[in-house]
Amino acid sequence: MELKWSSRAMSDLARLYEFLATVNQPAAARTVQQLTAAPTQLLTNPRIGERLEEFAPRDVRRILVGHYEMRYKISDSTIYLLRLWHTREDR
Repeated sequence: MELKWSSRAMSDLARLYEFLATVNQPAAARTVQQLTAAPTQLLTNPRIGERLEEFAPRDVRRILVGHYEMRYKISDSTIYLLRLWHTREDR
């Protein structure tokens, strides 16, 4: 399995960092590290996340990392991280 971040997921990560860094820069850096490390578990267990039926037939799933939701898609032998946000955000 291979893991790829979409440009939107990378933008989400940068947005979250910028928002948190205005209050606490070390905490923002720790959060970004946790969020970038978390998807590596998907390489060995890609179907661990909850499947989101509204995206069928695509295999889109979500995992929670602390208070953050990460959505990803499984396509052949590649996992694409699609989006991420804080669960309190209005989505």
